[in-house]
Amino acid sequence: MAIRNIRKEGDEILRKKSREVTEVNDNILILLDDMAETMYKVNGAGLAAPQVGVLRRVVVIDTGDGLVELINPVIRKQTGKQTAVEGCLSIPGVWGEVERPANVIVEALDRNGEKIKIEGEGFMAQALCHEIDHLDGILFTDKAIRFLDEEELEKTEQES
Repeated sequence: MAIRNIRKEGDEILRKKSREVTEVNDNILILLDDMAETMYKVNGAGLAAPQVGVLRRVVVIDTGDGLVELINPVIRKQTGKQTAVEGCLSIPGVWGEVERPANVIVEALDRNGEKIKIEGEGFMAQALCHEIDHLDGILFTDKAIRFLDEEELEKTEQES
């Protein structure tokens, strides 16, 4: 496993649409492992392949309940609404309020190439939507209702 460089805002790869994975092979497994190690190293909650320079539909997420690895994830159902503060490893120091579905159902492949279904609510729904957006070249700043300065961010963190 290896720590990969996280691409930052302004890198054109973050604005490109990722390609589907047609075969779960050793390269994809290495990518999953490297992405998880990178995400944990920088204390992130999720990471999408374009953020490490790979245009493949692969994401890793850990919102505190263990690692979730998704290949070719697709949101099949979304319900409710929530507004929450988001940040992004590719846009350090920027935080904004984003409206997302409160609940989502995502279908994907796991590292064995098996079809899986993930149901996410709250923070997990937010993370799933955020990372899947990355696969389509969409950043949270595109959807932010408003941006927060450091003082507002600290106040928000104290309230939660």
